[in-house]
Amino acid sequence: MNKQARTSVAVLTGCAGGIGAGIAGTLRQRGYRLMLTDIDEPLLGKLVGDHDPQTIAFSGLDVRDEHVWRQVLTETLSRWGQLDYLINIAGYLKPGQFHVCPTNEINKHMEINAIGAMLGTRLAAEIMVNQEHGHIINIASLAGVVPAPGLAFYSASKFALRGFSLAVAQELRPHGVAVTVVCPDAVQTPMLDLQLDYPEAALTFSGPNALTVGDVVHAVVDRAMIGKPVEIILPFSRGLLAKGVSALPWLSTLLGNRMRRKGLARLNKLAAKRKK
Repeated sequence: MNKQARTSVAVLTGCAGGIGAGIAGTLRQRGYRLMLTDIDEPLLGKLVGDHDPQTIAFSGLDVRDEHVWRQVLTETLSRWGQLDYLINIAGYLKPGQFHVCPTNEINKHMEINAIGAMLGTRLAAEIMVNQEHGHIINIASLAGVVPAPGLAFYSASKFALRGFSLAVAQELRPHGVAVTVVCPDAVQTPMLDLQLDYPEAALTFSGPNALTVGDVVHAVVDRAMIGKPVEIILPFSRGLLAKGVSALPWLSTLLGNRMRRKGLARLNKLAAKRKK
């Protein structure tokens, strides 16, 4: 356990599974004082298990609820007197062609993926500015760097989160508060497994291999929390391609069909393997 871990306090969202559980587990092993949250509080409680209340606390949190956000942050300060990190991980994805998706999916994607993280960032930033230190890490997506057909609502929400994060990073830097946005490609989690049932999500599978949760944990814990870069895109090669397509949208027409065919072939292969 290093000195930073013994004295640092972090609030995390979306900790009941996937990336959130991975980051929470690693920070717990390293001795950070943690306030772990998730909308599914019973499942989160099972995952947390036996714990030392001096270093670990957990709470239910729907990131869309400003009142509960305030309660969580107030309890964190009451327990430990400071807030060093906020890591916004909670997310939502429902694939499909946007013109036949229920209209309530628009609000659900935007409220969970973008507005929820914005609420937490806003409230945490107020605390951190008064402290004159702190670091906010928002988990966006490669779909927030380059448009993702078949995931239009998700892509829009992650574009919003990424743009917001890059803007507030500049606003908060003079106050001693860092902001990092992490944009991973497809990660092997239940959210990725869900997409196997949706051919519309073929572009998600166009890369050679999905990232592991460990890849994202390393990017957050060993890169973002140490070096405090404004943005991390994983993997570098796919990020470079995404940046190029985003800067030159006509490239999406040139490359899109080929990448979707490649992704659909891999999706079908993985789906068939899952059924065996």
